[in-house]
Amino acid sequence: MFSADDQRPMARALQLAQRGLYTTEPNPRVGCVLVRDGVVVGEGFHARAGEGHAEVNALAVAGERAQGATAYVTLEPCAHFGRTPPCCEALIKAGVARVVSAMEDPNPLVSGRGHQRLREAGLAVLCGLLEPQARALNPGFIKRMGQGLPYVRIKQAMSLDGRTAVASGESQWITGAPARSDVQRLRARSSAILTGSGTLRADNPALTLRAEQLDLANAAEVVQRQPLRVVLDSALRMPLDAAILQQPGTTLVVHNPGDRDKAAALIQAGALLAERDSRDLQGLLRWLARDYQCNELLVEAGATLSGALLQAGLVDELVIYLAPTLLGSSARPLFQLPLERMAEQRRLVLRDQRLVGTDLRLTYTLALGEEN
Repeated sequence: MFSADDQRPMARALQLAQRGLYTTEPNPRVGCVLVRDGVVVGEGFHARAGEGHAEVNALAVAGERAQGATAYVTLEPCAHFGRTPPCCEALIKAGVARVVSAMEDPNPLVSGRGHQRLREAGLAVLCGLLEPQARALNPGFIKRMGQGLPYVRIKQAMSLDGRTAVASGESQWITGAPARSDVQRLRARSSAILTGSGTLRADNPALTLRAEQLDLANAAEVVQRQPLRVVLDSALRMPLDAAILQQPGTTLVVHNPGDRDKAAALIQAGALLAERDSRDLQGLLRWLARDYQCNELLVEAGATLSGALLQAGLVDELVIYLAPTLLGSSARPLFQLPLERMAEQRRLVLRDQRLVGTDLRLTYTLALGEEN
């Protein structure tokens, strides 16, 4: 189906797509390589929503050399008018002879229609080359389009004895500077950051992107898009002078109906407020996906909210920074999970482990089926 000559340009297209990891929100990260007679004639990637898609950018580089070429694209070319015209029409107009896609677009507005339009125009179309790698680039976009939910990633820092904060709730800083810089990259790829009122009162976090900590060549560009900050604060206990309210970007406070005077004061302080049932976590996630086009949600919260999300089966990934320190038996646990029997344990699958400074970063997904 695919030749050996197809592998390298698709791998290159995936590398190009990676360049948009922190900037394409809410669009997917996509790369494209054009090859004619064994020679690369054009490359492109999608950098920002509203700007040219990967195929259009690659065609601009190739010019007339695109005639008769093969286009290697990490996602099915779009077939609808959005902020930009359909990419499949641009490929047809340029005279591209063959299109190899890594995967079908999960967006219902596309979902096979791009490939169909290309075939109708006489182009040879293949799909599925390096699909697992392509899917790994856009877990949030895929989940939002397919399930109406964001990809939920919990970030926690813990001591060697499994504690996240001392008894008072104070947790700054368990990990070292390299790990905190690594967290900045998790924030940068996220549409939104979710925290709870308890974490807010204990640590007074800013939850922002900071160029000096990002350690990226395009850090100044990346920080121009601050992720939406979402605070689950059912009783509106957030202090009016909270650091999160002094930052660039938007702070969205989700609360139950209650104190109208406090709500008005928070609005005056710069917050955006939304009344929702704080117990309906799945409803909250669906709302963020629908109304805020939230692809990837990073949870930076304490044991209660993180545990509730796990208990509800709403977590896709855990990123745990294990610090070489001990906080003691009276310190706070990683998650509040009311489990009483061994049969209730939550098995995890280790997907990645690496040293970040002196801390060990462990990435897990929840085990399913036989893995459990």
